[in-house]
Amino acid sequence: MLKRVGTRLGLILLIADLLLTVLALHLAKLLRLTLPIGVYLDEPLAFGPWFYLLVPTIWALAFLSLRVYDPGRALRYLDDVQATWSAVTWATLVFAGVAYLFFREFSRLLFFYFYLLDLAFLLGWRAVLRWLLRLGLGRRLGEPRRVLVVGAGTVGQELARAVHSYRWTGLEMVGYVDDDEAKGGKTYAGSPVLGTLAEIGTVVADLSVDEVLLALPTRAQEQARRLVLALQALPVNVRVVPDVFDLVFIRASVEEFAGIPLIGLREPAIEGPDRVIKRWFDLLVGGLVLVLLSPLMLVAGLAVRLDSPGPVILRQQRIGEGGRPFWMLKFRTMVVGAETEEQELAQGASDGPPVFLKRADDPRITGVGRVLRRFSIDELPQLINVLKGDMSLVGPRPELPWLVETYRLEHRRRFAVPQGMTGWWQVNGRSDRADYALRIEDDLYYIRNWSVWLDLRILWMTVGAVVRGEGAY
Repeated sequence: MLKRVGTRLGLILLIADLLLTVLALHLAKLLRLTLPIGVYLDEPLAFGPWFYLLVPTIWALAFLSLRVYDPGRALRYLDDVQATWSAVTWATLVFAGVAYLFFREFSRLLFFYFYLLDLAFLLGWRAVLRWLLRLGLGRRLGEPRRVLVVGAGTVGQELARAVHSYRWTGLEMVGYVDDDEAKGGKTYAGSPVLGTLAEIGTVVADLSVDEVLLALPTRAQEQARRLVLALQALPVNVRVVPDVFDLVFIRASVEEFAGIPLIGLREPAIEGPDRVIKRWFDLLVGGLVLVLLSPLMLVAGLAVRLDSPGPVILRQQRIGEGGRPFWMLKFRTMVVGAETEEQELAQGASDGPPVFLKRADDPRITGVGRVLRRFSIDELPQLINVLKGDMSLVGPRPELPWLVETYRLEHRRRFAVPQGMTGWWQVNGRSDRADYALRIEDDLYYIRNWSVWLDLRILWMTVGAVVRGEGAY
């Protein structure tokens, strides 16, 4: 439904991106020649006219292969920014490889100028385009599309809200048809119920409907089939929304297998190039932090060994991404056997599984353990889990298996991404927040809004939370 607008918008973005990239390359060349930075050039700059063809070719291939202009992504600003940043970075790395192999004298400073200028131009252009679309440009990208939803239930109302939110693309929600007599003539999610299913032909003809979206429950499958057949005689597009929303964790995917459409209900929330970037980020940052803090970890390990009998490193089984168990590492901060009491000490909650509340006066914590917990030093061995791929630096905290067994279906959505050493919940109150519904809400906010920038923000906020010792017992 959005492909008509998305295709035109993608073509506009592609042409503008390539032109702005060439402009960024040219300006980078001028900056290298004029700014008094870097090594003085005592001979002509190694820059041939073929770069103006090579660079846009690499950029076009990178942007198209990474699906930057996919309608579902290009129409959401944050997704578009994340995809653009990833594509520019990948294209720049490819360009760097080509330059290293064939143009060894290419200016590295010019290369740096070009990368920054290209990012600024492309992201700035997208911000301007969003503003123009909000002013009504989207309606000029194609003819307005009038939408009718069959079924004013929960799924139908969610569809109506989505259509309203994308009205700048030219979509116009005209209303619903529904056989529920109690809904007749009423308004739901800003749109009226215009009639019954038997009257759909008249509604479509009278209101010049272009798109009919069937949002009927599974029990009405035969009725939906008859509606689809009846609408074949009318000049409308008919689309069916599968009644599986209660089964979808975070996002669904649609693919075709041997001509049969398949709907994936448990797809990773971070995949493709984004997943590669997150993994590289974990390896680079996690490896660097592990090296820098290894002396501190050595001192902490010796202190644990001298303070109380027992192992230095505690291995606890936790549940990771996709519900897979793994062994999480941390410095032992309690007396041996203390973890067996956690299930008895956990507090039940009406809106979620039991919650084990950390206490500042917990008698099981050792003297050294209290110091390690105060500054979250006990969590540092999890950097090894990060490097192994069991965890990420940022994500929902991995949970104990017995707690996961008490989860309701909606709670399991937090396993759609790699579990992390720190996360959005931890930097917004950490252990002081006992409401499990708020914890799930924080985790889902992170999953839906993930970006490298959000990870960096959480890591920065984590430093402040650790220094202040908020909720760290």
